[in-house]
Amino acid sequence: MQVTAIDIGLFAIVLVVLLGPFLVKKIEHNLEAFLFVMGVLAVTIAGFENKDVLASIGYSHEQIAEVGWNMKLIMEAIMEPVVKGIVPAVLIAGLIFHYGRDKAQSIMASILKKVSLKLIIFLIVVLLGLASSIITAIIAALLLVELLNCMPLDRNTKINVVIIACFSIGLGAVLTPLGEPLSTIAITKLQGAPYYAGFFFLFNRLAIYIIPGIIAMGLLSIFFVGKKGSETCEKVEEVAETLMDVVMRAVKVYIFVMALLLLGGGMKIVIDKYLLTVPSQILYWVNMISAILDNATLTAAELSPAMEITQIQAVLMGLLISGGMLIPGNIPNIISANKLGITSKEWARLGVPLGLVLMGLYFVWIFYIPFHIEFNF
Repeated sequence: MQVTAIDIGLFAIVLVVLLGPFLVKKIEHNLEAFLFVMGVLAVTIAGFENKDVLASIGYSHEQIAEVGWNMKLIMEAIMEPVVKGIVPAVLIAGLIFHYGRDKAQSIMASILKKVSLKLIIFLIVVLLGLASSIITAIIAALLLVELLNCMPLDRNTKINVVIIACFSIGLGAVLTPLGEPLSTIAITKLQGAPYYAGFFFLFNRLAIYIIPGIIAMGLLSIFFVGKKGSETCEKVEEVAETLMDVVMRAVKVYIFVMALLLLGGGMKIVIDKYLLTVPSQILYWVNMISAILDNATLTAAELSPAMEITQIQAVLMGLLISGGMLIPGNIPNIISANKLGITSKEWARLGVPLGLVLMGLYFVWIFYIPFHIEFNF
C-alpha cells in the first residue's frame, strides 16, 4: 500500500499530539486549545487526500464526500459533547457539588472517624468502576473527584488514586451500552448476525476480564494511599471554587471533546488504510493510540461482526486499557485532570507504566490462557 503525503502529515500530527504536551509547557497549560488546533489541522489535511486513493481502499462516493471538512462532521463536533450528555453532566454536577460541598465534607469527616481511609478508597475505586456502566463514566468521574476532594490526601496521593480510579471507571463503563460511547457503538455494530448483541452482550463476554481488573485497581489504590490510610491526616488546603470555575470547566471539557472528535474524523482515513487488515494480536498493541484518540471512533472503524469473539475481546480490551494511559484517552481522565489540575507529565508518570503492565497481562490472558468464562444474562 502506497504511503501518501497526506498519510505522513496525519502521522506527524499523531506524533505532535503525543509528544507536544510533554515537551512544551505552553501546550501543557493550554491542552484543550492545542488539541482543538490539531483536530482542525487533521481534518484539513485529510481533505486533500486523492479520491482515487480513497476509492482504492473501498470508500463509497458517500464516504469520500465525508473525508475532510463536511457538514456532518462539523455538526457532530458541535453537538455531540452536548447531545451525549457530557457537557450538561459536567455543568449540572459541578453546580450541585459547588453548593453541596460543605455538607459532603462534613459527612465524609464523620465517615472517616469510623472507617479507615484505605477501605474507603478501595470502595470508591471498585464501586465507581462497577457502577460506571449504569450511572455513566461521566458521572462516575465527577463523583470520584468530589469524593477525593473530601479526603485527607496530599496532592501526589490524590493524583495517583485518581489515575487508578479512572482505569477502573474506563474498564467498568464498557459493561453496558449506557456506560460510554464506545460500548454503545460496539453494541450497534454487533447487533446483527451472528452475535445479535443485546444489552448484556458486552457484560457476558467481557465481565470475566473487567471485574478482576476493577478489583485489582481497588487493591492497587490502597498501596498508593500507604501509611496515611491508618492515620488521621489534616485536610489539604484548597482554593475555593467559584461559579465561574464551574462554568469554565464545562467549557474546557466541551472544547476537549470537540477536539477529540475532530482528531478522530481527520485520522479516519489512516485508520481505515492501515489498521483494518492488521492481525488482532498486533492490533491489540496498535490500539494504544487510544491514549490520544477518541476510542469510540476507533471502535466504529475496527469492530466488525465478521470477527471472532476473541478478536472482539482483544480490540475492546486494548482500547479500554490504553485509554487510561494519558489524559486525552478517556472522558473520566479529561474531567478528573481538569478538575484537579493534573498535568500530562503527572498523569503519564503512573498512567503509562500501569497501562503497559495491564496491556501485557491482558494480552497473555486473552490470547494464551484458555480461561474464558461467558455469563448468560
